Amino acid sequence: MVVLALDTTTRAGSCALARDGVVTIERSSDSQEHASRLPRDLMTLLDEAAVALADVDVFAVATGPGSFTGLRIGIATMQGLAFARAKPLIGVSSFDALADAGGGARTAIWIDAWRGEVYAAMYEQGHMTRGPSVVHPSDELEALRGTATRFVGDGAAIYRELIERTMGEQGSLASPVAPLLAGTIARLAAAAARRGECPPPHAIRPLYVRRSDAELVRDARVPR
Repeated sequence: MVVLALDTTTRAGSCALARDGVVTIERSSDSQEHASRLPRDLMTLLDEAAVALADVDVFAVATGPGSFTGLRIGIATMQGLAFARAKPLIGVSSFDALADAGGGARTAIWIDAWRGEVYAAMYEQGHMTRGPSVVHPSDELEALRGTATRFVGDGAAIYRELIERTMGEQGSLASPVAPLLAGTIARLAAAAARRGECPPPHAIRPLYVRRSDAELVRDARVPR
């Protein structure tokens, strides 16, 4: 089984290819230039791996949360490829991918949400136990103080000093703290496909957590 995966939700955007559940190639990309570089980056990756697009059995994509623009571009790109090849498209949340990449019994997933906030979720033994939510890092750390917790995600990288200062020895950072996600997404999608979870491209559901700035501005203009 060949899986082509894409993540455009994080600062460290990436694409990857997995064969029979093993990642064979993963490449980073500039998440700020997805609109101009996709699907070229994916085709370059396939060329490097000597795999034809027609040989891809399953497409996979990060469903968020993260960059709203990146999320829309990534999903639209993979939907187009999956529709064209009549192949399934499996969505994997950035939370699940980071929890898998970060490891650890108790893991706090922090994804940069801008405005001094993070998208947060707590995982234990690979299962989400709290969240998702949008929180202020200092408030979240007060709630976690005194409990051994590993942090992973670009939000954790941004607030590294705050985590270390507040949590002390009870807080640790994954290594790397903000890993590429496409390889993990490819592996998780391959496992889902083996379980028979092969949804059509139109069934993808993005995970926004909060509304976009455009929606907030629009609602603010509506007379009450």
